[in-house]
Amino acid sequence: MPLASIPSPSQGVWYLGFIPIRAYALCIVAGVIFAVWLSERRWRARGGQKGTIIDIAVPAVIFGLIGGRLYHVITDWQMYFGSRAIKPAYKALFIWEGGLGIWGAIALGGVGVWIACRRRGLSLSAVADTVAPGIAFAQAIGRWGNYFNQELYGGPTTLPWGLEIDQQHGGEPGVLYHPTFLYESLWNVALGFLLLFVGSRFRLRHGRLFALYVAGYTLGRFWIEGLRIDPVGGVDHAVTFLGMRLNQWTALVVFVGAVVYFFATRNKDTVEHVVPPGVQPLAEGDGAVADPAHPADQADEAETSGAARTEPDTSAEPGAEPMEPAGAAEAEAGPERAEAGPESTVKAEGEPEAEGAARAPGEHATAEEKHAR
Repeated sequence: MPLASIPSPSQGVWYLGFIPIRAYALCIVAGVIFAVWLSERRWRARGGQKGTIIDIAVPAVIFGLIGGRLYHVITDWQMYFGSRAIKPAYKALFIWEGGLGIWGAIALGGVGVWIACRRRGLSLSAVADTVAPGIAFAQAIGRWGNYFNQELYGGPTTLPWGLEIDQQHGGEPGVLYHPTFLYESLWNVALGFLLLFVGSRFRLRHGRLFALYVAGYTLGRFWIEGLRIDPVGGVDHAVTFLGMRLNQWTALVVFVGAVVYFFATRNKDTVEHVVPPGVQPLAEGDGAVADPAHPADQADEAETSGAARTEPDTSAEPGAEPMEPAGAAEAEAGPERAEAGPESTVKAEGEPEAEGAARAPGEHATAEEKHAR
């Protein structure tokens, strides 16, 4: 008997009167709350409006729960349907009893985010990069729901952190199992911090940080899935192909896709919209930038030159009338200048007022002054 182990939880459900409070659901809710809080802060730091991520999270969570449950039921359909079913078919809807596939949750949850972004005129890639670290942390928190349900554990082990599993949940007396929920939780925590660091250091845009999250998660899930012994795809055994479990193949395919996207978009520099059309984002440091290709202290040359031509001269003394553009002044003074003839005086652009006033009446303008005129 090992000297150390992780005990199985005494219960996973508490009752508030007749209302059941399930640890599995609490872990998922806690993960969602943390992800929304972190993503909201990151979105506002990028220049987005306050409350945007909270609004987007509503359809994302709803679609994600539906997608996660659908993936579970499709891949484990024999658990609910057919002659070997061990649960009645209506329990396929009992999401609180466990059974959410992360692949379906991310895929259909992404559809919910896409719909919300289209309605607001926001860039899906910008939102994806913003929420990537939060999703990793949410998964780390949510995995503890599997601990309370005593599910998705690995094979037998003699390691001091082996997990005890009750007999009613498939365990054997005196046998410890790999706590794969803990492995994945720790992996996702490390991945979340890595994404925060990489995102701030290299400013990955256009969905590349999200692709890095997907690649990092699937890399860890591949080897953790190989430790698990739960019967994915079957009633009493896991469906395998070429010696690998179904979720390992899924992780491998998704990993390759994420890596290809990451490198294929490395030179993409199109504008990403973080606010609805017609709304001016905050400058970076106050909140965000609309276009990462233009830092907060850098503007287009056309913008600066245009502003220099159109802005009035504010350097005149208080009380003086603003100076009109040179072209307008010449157009208005044309007839008068023609009548004045040689007695007219001209002040060159930038020449001090005193020099023009010092010339004697009737003195003709110099060649340089004519040239300046």
